[in-house]
Order: sequence, then structure tokens, then C-alpha cells
Amino acid sequence: MTAKAVRRVTRAAAVALVAAAMGASPAIAQDREQVRIAFEHALPNVEGKRIVAVTVTYPPGGKSLPHHHAASAFIYAYVLSGAIRSQVGNDPAKVYHAGEGFYEMPGSHHSISENASEKEPASLLAVFVVDSKDEPLTTPDKAPGSR
Repeated sequence: MTAKAVRRVTRAAAVALVAAAMGASPAIAQDREQVRIAFEHALPNVEGKRIVAVTVTYPPGGKSLPHHHAASAFIYAYVLSGAIRSQVGNDPAKVYHAGEGFYEMPGSHHSISENASEKEPASLLAVFVVDSKDEPLTTPDKAPGSR
């Protein structure tokens, strides 16, 4: 297998893991986000760090489960299309439109991340600066009463 083929298979597996970590499953895919890794690379001038860019696409009315990101992750999110409603930490929920962005500090809780429209799709680019070995990037909150 060529190095390019190995990278392609690795990237496909990583996308599946990110989608699973964000709570996506075929049974509920209609109202959940789709996550795709757009770029990943070690930061050559910052030992032990990498940058990962993911696109998150929401169908009309779609949303992510409440979640935390990797403990080391600093995230900048830029809305590519539509409008995204987001609530991070104790800040109030806010709607961001195409061309606007927001950030999340390491260890933040993302309680709301959803399409603000019931009629139009929306998407964002999330750029993670994270420790090289910090996985998974996203962990959904545990449901009340689960272990």
C-alpha cells in the first residue's frame, strides 16, 4: 500500500471516529451534524502541537449533542454558510452568521451548537490547535443517569 493510500485510509478512519465521538449515527443522521477533517498537520514550530481543521455541516434544524473538546484544544470556528447558534461555557447563546466567527478556550463546555434555521443548511470550519496526542477531539456529554 502506498503512503498516499495509507493516509487516505487513516483520514477516513479519523473522520468516522470524529463523527462517532460527536454522536452521529446512521439512525439519527437526519438531524445531526456531519463532520469532515479538512486538514491536519503537526505544527513545525511548536513541538507537541498539531492543527486540525474540520468542516461541520448541519441540515436544516440539525444540531450537535452537548460536548467537550480535547482538554488542550483551543478552537476557532468560522461560519461558512447559514447561521449557527452556539453557547460555550457560561456565555449566553448567540447566533453567528456566514462570515462571523467565535472561539473556545481549552476545557470549555459547548452546550449548544446547532443550525439556527429550520429551512436552510449551515456549515462552519472549526480549527483546533491541540496537543499532538490528545484524542478524541470531541466527546459528547453523558446522558443523565448513564455511567
